[in-house]
Amino acid sequence: MATTSKSTVEELSTEEKIGVLYALQQIDSKRDSINHIKGELPFEVQDLEDNISGLETRIAGYTNQTEELTREVKNKKEEIEQAKALIKKYEAQQDDVRNNREYDSLSKEIEYQKLEIELAEKRIKEFNAEIKTKKKQIEDTKELLDDRKVALEAKQSELAGIESDTAKELEELQAQAEAAREKIDERLLSAYDRIRKNVRNGLAVVTVKRDACGGCFNRIPPQRQLDIRMSKKIIVCEYCGRILVSDLLDSEAGETK
Repeated sequence: MATTSKSTVEELSTEEKIGVLYALQQIDSKRDSINHIKGELPFEVQDLEDNISGLETRIAGYTNQTEELTREVKNKKEEIEQAKALIKKYEAQQDDVRNNREYDSLSKEIEYQKLEIELAEKRIKEFNAEIKTKKKQIEDTKELLDDRKVALEAKQSELAGIESDTAKELEELQAQAEAAREKIDERLLSAYDRIRKNVRNGLAVVTVKRDACGGCFNRIPPQRQLDIRMSKKIIVCEYCGRILVSDLLDSEAGETK
């Protein structure tokens, strides 16, 4: 896109700059109005996407914990088999002992292995209970995840529909805004953008209506109103800081539509 030279910007009178600035405000207000149609949808979509990501991470965590518990169960079962094998070994050795001391020593080893088996079986029950809990958590979380995905799909579809319906108009308004911005000097444009960012409704340039600021509705003195109508300099509201322009611009804008 061709850009307006700096000299062209400087050739505009203050009155013309004010007119272009007000036109830019009207264009931006139309864009704001279109974006307002989307409402909270973009934020809702982002929240659902974040929520889904969190649920998927949670499911992965539960799955890893379940797999770890399953490995622990397997290890404990192997320990039981090893303990049983040792018991058989010690019981066989008891048949060949030469004295009571050796017999008692083997008996203690057998008793120890039996205790190890009992402990392992207890741990297996605990692990299996935890596995059951984790599987239930995975199942519940997956149901919640499915619900969130359905909601996300609906929100995305609604948002896409709005964006599709307004894409052409927004594109045209964007081109108009860029053309208008090229005619405004950098300092004034920076002030305009700053004000728009700081006010809730995005109105940085407002007309004087019924002797009051069109932004904050505070009364404007007659002499100041006269200065505003003259459009010889940029005047801001002393209460809200918005740029004030003559209400005659509304009539001019209506005539050019």
